[in-house]
Parts: sequence; structure tokens; C-alpha cells
Amino acid sequence: MVNEHMIPVTIGGRTLLRPSGAPTPAGYLVGFHGYGGTAEDELRLLSSIPGSDRWTLLSIEALHPVILRDGGQGSSWMTSRDRLRRIEENVGYVDGVLDALAAGGGASGTIVFHGFSQGAAMAVRAALHGRRPPVAVMLLGGDIPPDAKGLGGMGRVHLGRGFRDRLYTEEKCNEDRRRLRDAGVRVDFSAFIGGHGPGVEYLRSAGAFLSGCVQG
Repeated sequence: MVNEHMIPVTIGGRTLLRPSGAPTPAGYLVGFHGYGGTAEDELRLLSSIPGSDRWTLLSIEALHPVILRDGGQGSSWMTSRDRLRRIEENVGYVDGVLDALAAGGGASGTIVFHGFSQGAAMAVRAALHGRRPPVAVMLLGGDIPPDAKGLGGMGRVHLGRGFRDRLYTEEKCNEDRRRLRDAGVRVDFSAFIGGHGPGVEYLRSAGAFLSGCVQG
């Protein structure tokens, strides 16, 4: 007879932090990259949003390394095996990152989560199950997990999709908009010319949304 045991271990997660250049930072803009991406990829995306220099940018890299078809290396937020356990670990990881910032005198005040592609699901889960709920969640080219409940806990939502995006289809996007509307969530929707990634129109819309998240 074979018995399976899951052994908790401590592993290191990688993050990039870019301090705000503003005398009084607006808060933390926390980003989650897409499948096969890196913390650098998401940090570049966050930095390209107009007005993001008012925010302290935090890009969190996923825990699961992957080798891409072209031989490049990146990370993934999810594996098909032990899915529920990995979700719990990922949320705990995000909590740990924000706890570490808080211990150093940061991570207080306004928090906004931003997720691209696969990272969109991570942003939703962190918002709904993490210890530090954000005032808003920004989702680009990625769907809300089908099992996500209590969507009202996401605060305001900015949802973006390129017209030519074959991964985040129009059908999935429409379903997400319906779910958010049914949950009473205020949604700012950005449909833009482009594919699976940010376009100029998206960045402009995201910047206006982010400006509206500044409190005080």
C-alpha cells in the first residue's frame, strides 16, 4: 500500500519594487504577470500606465518555473495538479509579500491589484481571499475564475480586452461583465484595438481608472 503525504516547505518568491516618485505616494499598485512571464514583464506593463509614477509599484513573480517553447524561462501561477492546494499557497504567498512590506513600514493605505492574462485570476483570488483587500482590481486579457464567489469583495473593477484577443474571448469577457454586474460591482470596461496584451487605448483607460482610485 502506498500512502501520499504533502510536506509543507518554505521556498523563496521573487518580487520587484519600484518606489513612487511622488512626495506623497497614492498607494501600492500590485501586479501579477501572465503565463510564462516574469516580474520584469509585469513591472514594465505597470510602468507604462499613465500616472503610475504616483504609485509604488510591486510586481510579484509566480512560484512555478516553466520552460517556454522557444527555450526561454518564465513562471506560472497555476498547475493542473493539486489545484486547490496551489491556490491556497499562492494567496498565502501574496499575503506574505505584503506582510513583509508592512514590517518594513510599507504596504499601508490604498492597494490596487492588476492582473494580466493568467495573472488576472491570481489578482481576483488575492482580492477575495487575501488579508489585505484592495480598493480596486484591474484585469487585462484574463478571465475571472469560474469558482470565484463574492465578487463584490473586489471593489471597483477595470476590465480590458483587445478586439483580436483569441485567448480571452469575447464570450468569456461578456460572461465576466455579467457576473460582475450581477454582483453589484462597478465596472469600467476598455475594449481596444489589439490582441492579447495592452494597447494604447487600454493604457489610457487604465490610467484614468487608476487616477480615480486615489483616496484623500
